[in-house]
Amino acid sequence: MATENERLVEEFCGAWAKRDVDGILGYFAPDAVYHNIPLDPAVGLDAIRAVLEMFVPPADEIEFVIHKIMSDGDTVFTERTDRFVTDGKSIALPVAGVFELQDGKITAWRDYFDLQTFMTQSA
Repeated sequence: MATENERLVEEFCGAWAKRDVDGILGYFAPDAVYHNIPLDPAVGLDAIRAVLEMFVPPADEIEFVIHKIMSDGDTVFTERTDRFVTDGKSIALPVAGVFELQDGKITAWRDYFDLQTFMTQSA
């Protein structure tokens, strides 16, 4: 049975399909940290917006496919494939994500993926 936090993460992942940066940002706490490991973390809504603006508006399609989801208290773990279509080019990136939530908002989001896989597919 899914927890409230798991449902919120599922909803958040589904929201990416709308490609609405403001809608995506609405899931974050003001001082949240978004860290695409191995890149530098984005701290706070302005920094997170700057990261999202790099790849959300240019995408024609975005889909986060959740394969596994589980939680431990306020921490939710996902195994996903993040799919992006930009200018007719598709990227399918395997990702392990860790979300920390408090009061219905994401306070930290860490995604672990192979940067080389992303670079090869986006080239």
